[in-house]
Amino acid sequence: MKLWDKGFSTDKKIDHFTVGNDRELDLVLAKYDVIASTAHAKMLGKVGLITEEETKDLVKALGDIAKDIEKGKFTIENDFEDMHSKIEFLLTEKLGDTGKKIHTARSRNDQVLVAMQLYLKDELNDIKAQVKTIFDLLLNLAEKHKNVLLPGYTHLQIAMPSSFGLWFSAYAESLVDDLYFIEAAHKVADQNPLGSAAGYGSSFPIDRNFTTQEMGFDTLKYNVVAAQMGRGKVEKATAFGISSVAATLSKMAMDICLYMSQNFDFISFPNELTTGSSIMPHKKNPDVFELIRAKCNRIQSVPNQLILIMNNLPSGYHRDLQLVKEVIVPALQDMQACLELMVFSLKEIKVNPNILEDPKYDYLFSVDTLNELVKSGMPFRDAYKTMGKAIENGNFKPKRDIEHSHEGSLGNLCLNEIKEKMEKLLG
Repeated sequence: MKLWDKGFSTDKKIDHFTVGNDRELDLVLAKYDVIASTAHAKMLGKVGLITEEETKDLVKALGDIAKDIEKGKFTIENDFEDMHSKIEFLLTEKLGDTGKKIHTARSRNDQVLVAMQLYLKDELNDIKAQVKTIFDLLLNLAEKHKNVLLPGYTHLQIAMPSSFGLWFSAYAESLVDDLYFIEAAHKVADQNPLGSAAGYGSSFPIDRNFTTQEMGFDTLKYNVVAAQMGRGKVEKATAFGISSVAATLSKMAMDICLYMSQNFDFISFPNELTTGSSIMPHKKNPDVFELIRAKCNRIQSVPNQLILIMNNLPSGYHRDLQLVKEVIVPALQDMQACLELMVFSLKEIKVNPNILEDPKYDYLFSVDTLNELVKSGMPFRDAYKTMGKAIENGNFKPKRDIEHSHEGSLGNLCLNEIKEKMEKLLG
């Protein structure tokens, strides 16, 4: 069953190659094709292209399909090319000629576009909610452990004092930046492409503003060619958004893997959140965080994959764009899984309150000790040389009772200000 069937069949090898794994991916998107088809059927009735009775029949039948999708009963057998052909078959099987009328004034091209954009809007909203959950957790952890110091590093060398308050809230505020990208992607997706048909509009007197409101889009993608050019572009915007979140999660996962090492011993997790070795009974491996790191690194490659698929395509539709779906859908699923597991694990983190008692961390305080000389009137450059000689000669005595008071420092985390920044972003 193909929407473009003209009464003759294509070679099975061609079918297999061109369909790919569309059937599996379309099970994720079918819900949204039904939402769009329902809006389209109502619009066809409104403008008089189908009767009021036909509209009611189509809306009811589509509602039944939606229930089957929700219950997991909807399938796309090998006889069907994709979700569009299966849904139209079910409508025709149930309603006869009325079912065949659902495709009036639209193309599979704008069907794919609108279903994907509805899906992306939902996924981006879910990701925003998950990011907010991590954000809140990180700020709570920052407040709880704000007075516990840990080493700060530059070049992976001991540098200056940091704190768990700084560490947790640094990732919280970084997530605010990531959500700016997610918000931008949502704006791109929140434009209704339905009615652009194959990319050049329709001679039917359709009402695109009606379907825009019916499906909850913020606005129309007015130009029909621009709507078709959005295929892949919307996915790429989404990919940039989730790759930003992924970069933050990957970096934090890397920190966690380092900090769990016996050489650092800054943090630990309960046994049930770690894994063991097949031959070394002492091992507590951070497999969850290693996989989050790897999956998030892979997500960061998705924008480039999409760029390479679309890079030299002229305007209009091209079958290359089918491959966009199989890149973005798994990436979104991985993103949500990584966010979920990060929250699940961070709830159980345990911090070491006595890290800086080890004398190897004495040099963390060299800058603060140097600053005391400057406060007493010594020029900074002279104080720097004096401190350098003391360290070289083994006479350095660290000033451990440090005071950092400026905004964003370990003595003034500005957690409320960071929280307000997130609240303003989410509106």
